[in-house]
Amino acid sequence: MTHIAAPRYGGITLRTAMAMDTIKLNLGCGTKRLEGWVNVDSMATFDPDVVWDLETFPWPWDDNSVDEVLLAHVLEHLGEQRDVYLRIIQELYRICRHGAIIRILVPHPRHDTYLWDPTHVRPITVEGMQMFDQAQNRAWVANKNANTPLGLYLGVDLRMRSHQYVLDPLFSEKRQRNEVSSEELQVLLRTHNNVCMQINMECEVNKDPTR
Repeated sequence: MTHIAAPRYGGITLRTAMAMDTIKLNLGCGTKRLEGWVNVDSMATFDPDVVWDLETFPWPWDDNSVDEVLLAHVLEHLGEQRDVYLRIIQELYRICRHGAIIRILVPHPRHDTYLWDPTHVRPITVEGMQMFDQAQNRAWVANKNANTPLGLYLGVDLRMRSHQYVLDPLFSEKRQRNEVSSEELQVLLRTHNNVCMQINMECEVNKDPTR
């Protein structure tokens, strides 16, 4: 896809926008534009502030310039090829300041909303995102685990601050009526389709080598 070399931000150039004290990126915004954010999309259809294909590198933001990133139902559409996906993670890390927050909302890979969309190219999970956490990586190395220490390999460090499983309405109602216990729900999440509809994750960018 093509990109615009001098994208807009609220009527001003991207270079001017990057001089602002706080930069918040709404990546892959589509129709969901947010006030006070730089709304970015690969298509100009809904008039984003910045038109940019997130699979085109490098991204048009300086190192350590971004305070917050939102990826709402975007990451599962990107990086069908492994190296492209890993470069996306590296770009996120590069442009974010130490302590920046990355919020990721994705469909659960065992829910119909993930399976029926032909533009979904990659399942995104909590466990998969934790592979970019260097503290977790070092623990795996010390324990001689087989888990791939992607954070150490790629030079990125994304610490999982929180995650939430959003239940399908059917199971949400069952839980509210106490028809399924928390313990039963944990088993169902691991063994059944269409139990969890969405995963919400919040990661913190760590650029402190002592942590």
